[in-house]
Amino acid sequence: MKLTERKIETLTTGRGQKDRLVFDDAQRGLAVRVTASSSRTYLCQYTLNHQKWRMPLGSCSALSLSKAREAAAAVMGDVAKGRNPAAERKEAAAAEWAKRVRGRLTLAVLFQDWARLHLIHRRPRYAAEAVRALRHGFSKHLDRPAEDLDRAAVVQALDSLSRPRKEKGKSSIRHGTAIAGRTAAYGRACFAWAMKRGTLPSNPFAELPMSAIINKRDRVLRDEEAGAIWRAAGKAPLPYGAIVRLLMLTGQRREEVAGMTWTELSEDLTTWTIPAARTKNGIPHLVPLSPPARELLHALPSEGPGDVRGARQLAKLALVFPGERGTPFSGWSKAKSALDIASGVSGWWLHDLRRTLATGLQRLGVRLEVTEAVLNHLSGSRAGVVGIYQRHDWAEEKRAALDAWSGHLLTAAESRQ
Repeated sequence: MKLTERKIETLTTGRGQKDRLVFDDAQRGLAVRVTASSSRTYLCQYTLNHQKWRMPLGSCSALSLSKAREAAAAVMGDVAKGRNPAAERKEAAAAEWAKRVRGRLTLAVLFQDWARLHLIHRRPRYAAEAVRALRHGFSKHLDRPAEDLDRAAVVQALDSLSRPRKEKGKSSIRHGTAIAGRTAAYGRACFAWAMKRGTLPSNPFAELPMSAIINKRDRVLRDEEAGAIWRAAGKAPLPYGAIVRLLMLTGQRREEVAGMTWTELSEDLTTWTIPAARTKNGIPHLVPLSPPARELLHALPSEGPGDVRGARQLAKLALVFPGERGTPFSGWSKAKSALDIASGVSGWWLHDLRRTLATGLQRLGVRLEVTEAVLNHLSGSRAGVVGIYQRHDWAEEKRAALDAWSGHLLTAAESRQ
C-alpha cells in the first residue's frame, strides 16, 4: 500500500503472527515492521548479490514518513552504486565496539591480573585450577568487558556446567554441580578482589543460590567398607596402593600425600612436616606417623644402598610416591576404578577417607580440637580469637589419636579376612 501516517498507526499483525512487514508503494524498499506488541519501525529491504538485506531506519514514532522515505532512497542509491549499507553499518558498529573494549578491562585480562597480582600468594595448584575453571566456564565472554558480565550471563554459564553429560567412552552420566559450584566460588573471589581495587563496580557472583549449585559430599565409609579398601589397596600397584593406605592412616589431602618428599619426613619416620607451600591454609603442618604408617614407608622400594634412609640421602627432594619417570603420580581415575572393583566398594571419593577418619576419631572419643589439629583445620574451635591466643600444637594428642585410629582401622581390615 501507499503508506500514510494515519495508515501506519492502524497497522496490526494477523492472529498468531509475531510480526508483519508492510511495504510502501511510493518508495521502493521502504517497509514498516509491526509486531504483536504494536511496535512499529521503518526499515529498508534490498537484494544484493542474490542475498536479501534489511537495514533498520528508526521507530515510526521518532521518524516521520517523509524522512523515512528520504533515508530509504539514500540506501537504495548506495545499493545501485554496488555498496552494501547494512553490512557497512554492522562493520562500523563492530569496529566501534572493538575500540571501546580495547580501552576497558576484559574478562580475560581480569583473570590474568587476578592470577598475577593476587593468586601469586596462593598455592600454585589452586591458582592454576581457579584460572582454568573460570576461562573454561566463561569462554564465550573472555573478550568482552568484565563489567558487562551480569548475573543472567553468570547463571546461564553455571547452569551449562551443571547439566548432566556423558563422559567420553562411558555410558554413565556425570553431573557437574560440584564443578559449577567451584567455578562460582572462584568467580565470586575474583570479582570481590577487583571491587576492592576499584576496577569493577559490582560482583555478579554475589549472593548466588550456591546451595542449589554445590552438591555437598557427606559420605563416611563404614568399618567394613574401610577394611575392604585397606585390603585391596595393599594389593594395588605402587604407588597408588601405598598412597591410599597413607591417606587412610593420616587423613591428609590427596595432593599432600601424593606430593610428599623424603625431606618432609624425620630421620626415624615418626613425623611428617608438610611445608606451608603445600597446605591449603598456607600453614606448616606436622603429622605424627603411626606404626603402620612407618612400616608402610619402610617397605617402599629403595633406590639407595639398601634402605629408605640411603635413598633419601641420595635424592633429598625426591618424591616418596613417584609416578612414571619420577614425576608426580597421575592416572587417578583409572587406578580408583580398579580399586573399586577389587574392594567391592563403590560410590566414594578419595576425599571421603579424610571425612571417615575425622568421624572415626570422634567415635573413638577424641576431642574436637585434636581432630581439627590432625586435619589442619582452622575453622570451628581453632578459628577467631581462640585460634589467635591458643598456641598449643596438640602434637602428643594428635599422635595418640592417629595411633588409636590406625589400630581401629587394622582391626576392621583383619575382621573380614
